[in-house]
Amino acid sequence: MKRAVVILTVLTALAGSSIRAAQVDLGISVADGRLRSFYIAVGDHYRVAPRVVVDYRTRYRLIDEELPLVFFLAARAHVSPQAVIELRLGRLSWLDVALRLRLSPDIFFLSLGTERIGPPYGNAYGYYWKRGRAGDWRGLALTDREVIDLVNLRFMSEYHGLGPDVIVAMRGRHRSFIAVHDEIGRGKDKGGPEKAPKAAPRGKSKKK
Repeated sequence: MKRAVVILTVLTALAGSSIRAAQVDLGISVADGRLRSFYIAVGDHYRVAPRVVVDYRTRYRLIDEELPLVFFLAARAHVSPQAVIELRLGRLSWLDVALRLRLSPDIFFLSLGTERIGPPYGNAYGYYWKRGRAGDWRGLALTDREVIDLVNLRFMSEYHGLGPDVIVAMRGRHRSFIAVHDEIGRGKDKGGPEKAPKAAPRGKSKKK
């Protein structure tokens, strides 16, 4: 009986050590469950170790939803995430960072099933539908928040295999994409539809 108790104690300790090791590896705690899942998703989608994702977030004090943007621009421009960060540290807007990397603004836009769309996408897509689709970007002005929202829309759509219109609707119910990601994850845990196969390598899918 004593031997069984000892074995159980050892196994419990080992399990606890494994959990703590995983936490240390990501640099976050179990209390940050939604963030942990979001960081892992970013790493999975852009083929980066989750601990690297967390390291960028911590070292450069990025907001969580800027993380997909950093790795997205790096993948599209075929540069390192560090190169993207260095441009951003030069006080460039996120749109200017993309332009400095010689990326066309059309990478930020997905085809939607409707041309009536509200916040936070209304202004950006208004310009896109009027001029951007014809290749006229001369008057485009996107705030940092608009660029973040556009890239996270693409990230959520590609990662979860859901149409962008679905993500737009969900974003309208939540203040953050982390909450959107959490809702989709909880839906899958309850037997919801599995993630559809990706049509292209992560971070380098077709523009539209």
